[in-house]
Amino acid sequence: MTIRLFIKPGCPWCEEAIDWLDSHEFEYEKLDVTTDADARDEMYDLTGQTKAPCIEVNDHVLSDFGADELEAWWEKKRFAT
Repeated sequence: MTIRLFIKPGCPWCEEAIDWLDSHEFEYEKLDVTTDADARDEMYDLTGQTKAPCIEVNDHVLSDFGADELEAWWEKKRFAT
């Protein structure tokens, strides 16, 4: 499984996403869109917006979410936990 998380440091929803992924012991790539212009451009291309967090799992994308929305989306997509 490939997991990429686009974040903005200091964003409480981004911290929730990080905590949720860490609590499930997932390996993931964290991309800071405030310091990495390529990551920011890619997040915009994936979502059409600049709001974080954004997560891409096996080519499925969820953007601008909280931890509850992430968990519901994860279960709906039936990714391994």
